[in-house]
Amino acid sequence: MNETTRPLPLAGVRVLDISQVMAGPYACMLLGDLGADVIKIEPPGTGDQTRGSMGFKMKGADSLGFLNMNRNKRSVTLDLKSEAGKEVLKTLAAEADILVENYRPGALKRLGLGYEVIKEINPRLVYTSISGFGQTGPWADRPGFDLMAQAMSGVMSVTGYPDSPPVKAGVPVADIGCALFAIYATLAAYIGAKNTGQGQYIDAALFDTAMAFSVWDTCDWWGTGKEPQPLGTSNKMTAPYQAMACADGYFVMGANNQKLWVQLCKLMGREELIADPRFTTISQRLAHRAELQDELEQSFSVKGKDYWVETLLANGIPAGPILSYPEAFGSEHAKVRNMRMEIDHPVEGKVPNIGFAVKLSGTPQQVRRHPPLLGEHTEEVLAEAGIGSEQIAQLRAAGAFGS
Repeated sequence: MNETTRPLPLAGVRVLDISQVMAGPYACMLLGDLGADVIKIEPPGTGDQTRGSMGFKMKGADSLGFLNMNRNKRSVTLDLKSEAGKEVLKTLAAEADILVENYRPGALKRLGLGYEVIKEINPRLVYTSISGFGQTGPWADRPGFDLMAQAMSGVMSVTGYPDSPPVKAGVPVADIGCALFAIYATLAAYIGAKNTGQGQYIDAALFDTAMAFSVWDTCDWWGTGKEPQPLGTSNKMTAPYQAMACADGYFVMGANNQKLWVQLCKLMGREELIADPRFTTISQRLAHRAELQDELEQSFSVKGKDYWVETLLANGIPAGPILSYPEAFGSEHAKVRNMRMEIDHPVEGKVPNIGFAVKLSGTPQQVRRHPPLLGEHTEEVLAEAGIGSEQIAQLRAAGAFGS
């Protein structure tokens, strides 16, 4: 079988996506991109909260944010508070491989749809719960959002500049990071279930994710006993490695070892800095970080950022411009990497989507399905589960799909 006809890695894997907003939907989209059949279970009426409330609103009912986190899925509307809706979900779970949910901890259990119930129906199913603070601990019942995870994990304490007000990371690192951690654990458990026939429960938390991201800061604190502090664009392990001011703005650079430091000094015609006792070693440069920046910016101020980026790169010193999103997506590199793509949508026409973050050579990801309309595939999916039109009508009358 040649590469163009090989099935996607997760072809044949059935996923129930009972999640909303970001971490859960993003995680399930990644599974769909790799070939899984992702069935998005949505509450009737409004559907996923982000359909109408995340980012720019398109001409139809859905936001551009929703359309960028829900491709390669089918949508089924179910009222999980109704007994009929619960029974439909159990029927679907019986044939699923993976279930992903991000309700408040304990919510699905109270509805009679927790892991212990679903496990009795389908022992091989991998049941993944995503929440703000996990399923255990004194904070488990708190509503969990990226902002709170960044604040309460320590991440926000090292973000920004010294003596500045609190600053969060500009992108939702806890949300997206949790999606990635959840999916690597889910796929590992799925492989295990294929071998043993036994699924398992996965507890993924934004709080835990944010703490796991702090490996450098945490190790520094454990090793020195000193509480980590925000450093702006600088790095606590080496210097210079940061944004620098120049004649027409800022650029980033990193002479992060002794060889590159000496090379930088010679390139700028500042050989005297090599022997300056404040800067002779990385430890000394870290101890005199502000003075180091002042000295370098004096030299950088005579030329513009394009000159310095090109010159440093030509001499083996890492450097780069600070780009806006329009500049980043407009770059030739982003175009070659296919980081913007357009997908067809039955209401919106061509919809921009962020491209696939990793590339597979033999089974490249594909957009097989547009982000679904609310409930677009309800009857289709139920029919596949052996539920005929007459029974669907009865379920509708019983409130399975809302009033």
